[in-house]
Amino acid sequence: MFEKYSMIAIYFGVLMFLGYLASRRIRSMNDFVIGGKSLSFWVAAFSAQATGESAWLLLGLTGMGAMVGFSAYWVVVGELLGVAGCWFLMAKRFKRLTDKYDSMTVIDYMVSRFQSKTNFLRVISAFALSVFVLIYISAQIDATGSAFETFLEWEYLTGAIVGFVIVAIYCIAGGFLAAAWTDMFQGAVMLICLMLLPAVAYLTISNSGGIYEGLVAIDPSLVNIWGPGGFNLMNLSVVIGMALIGLGFLGSPQVFARLMAIRDEAQIDRGKWVAVIFTILVDFSAVSIGVLGRYVFTTQGVEPDVILGNGAQNVLSELVEYTFPPWIVGLYVAAVLSAIMSTVSSLLVMSAGAITHDIYEKIYNPVLSDSDAARMCRRITILLAVIALGVAILISILSPSRTIFWFVIFGWAGIAATFCPMIILSLFWPKFTERAAIASMATGFFMTIISKFVLQEIDSIGEYFTALETMPPSFLSALIVGYVVTVLWPDKELENSFEEDLLSIDMAGEEQSLSGHFADT
Repeated sequence: MFEKYSMIAIYFGVLMFLGYLASRRIRSMNDFVIGGKSLSFWVAAFSAQATGESAWLLLGLTGMGAMVGFSAYWVVVGELLGVAGCWFLMAKRFKRLTDKYDSMTVIDYMVSRFQSKTNFLRVISAFALSVFVLIYISAQIDATGSAFETFLEWEYLTGAIVGFVIVAIYCIAGGFLAAAWTDMFQGAVMLICLMLLPAVAYLTISNSGGIYEGLVAIDPSLVNIWGPGGFNLMNLSVVIGMALIGLGFLGSPQVFARLMAIRDEAQIDRGKWVAVIFTILVDFSAVSIGVLGRYVFTTQGVEPDVILGNGAQNVLSELVEYTFPPWIVGLYVAAVLSAIMSTVSSLLVMSAGAITHDIYEKIYNPVLSDSDAARMCRRITILLAVIALGVAILISILSPSRTIFWFVIFGWAGIAATFCPMIILSLFWPKFTERAAIASMATGFFMTIISKFVLQEIDSIGEYFTALETMPPSFLSALIVGYVVTVLWPDKELENSFEEDLLSIDMAGEEQSLSGHFADT
């Protein structure tokens, strides 16, 4: 046990040190919320991906691999498509526009893009963001308690509180920059640990050459890419749900804040490859851990939940204990905490920034000084963290049978469905209007709740919506509503203005590329 605690202590020490270094560079609200737009491609890419993956990667996705086998690899495909779409198709245009508008937050970008004449867009955006961010953070804190409970045999509540305190301290001290720097470190820990475990476990298994046959003996559906029964409508729904999970990268504010904060476009060109490779490696490794754990720990007729916990979310810890000595186990506790805390820190800073900058400063106190704004943002960070902790504890009491996967995915889906369709349309469709943006966000917000708690409970069709999960129907609904409202109530003046903005940023981008080319030669 000493070895585990020593490794965890080193891990927490590094986080505190990075938080301290970041705190020394906080001079203004811009520094606290967006790091002064100074991120390198390594920091931006690792931070974006570590933030986007969260606890579901090490606990939820590994558990899914153990539960369903090879069909879980569809998640890898979905994540890859989402990340590639974000970095290859959307990143540069978003960066150019946010620089032109001098945006500090994603909501700032929206207000400038639609030339809002009232505060309604700003208020509704900040409200929707805060609701689902709190749910998402609560899911991560919940996972923290479960991780300490599983690996160190702590009480759930103690583990949740300890994790909450650690991440709150370095976020309050160093803001966005602390979140980004610690994300870089935590992403590296996640990458190394996830790649190492399946490789070593495979070599440790005495009959590693017979894993495929062993899985077939346990349950033939484990090696079928379509799941139990092969290709059918139900399995197709499941596959679509898993393959579309990457939609959340196409405009989620916590991911796009990294694109806004990156130093320049040249860093995007380098960062996109880092992001894609990171995603492939960690997601493939996570599913493989679950598959190997199913082979090692279960036999024919034995449900994985019985051996590996609810949703098989303990498969990572069991395989680590099976494969490595105690001192290495401590590193994997750190890896799980890395996945959790990288997300919590980013979301806390982003949400606190939205409330402070987009609501209080822009609406109620426009003359607020930078130092006062940064101080207020720290206080709101504390408040949000406490509320999220309370929600996590409440849900753990009300829903003891919950899985990390569905809790996290619900929060992720809510953020994605509310913001991603709107961000996509705002970037690539000049006709898109403010009224349509509000309608799209409202649709995504409420459809996430309806899909989860209403549609999935309908007898005749509920099982298909359950298989799809909440994101695809909510995302599609928001996209359609945004399109329809724009067509019905067009705004020609806004369209012409945005086309001029696109022309100006494209010309500036070409000039920047040419100057960079000649500088290189």
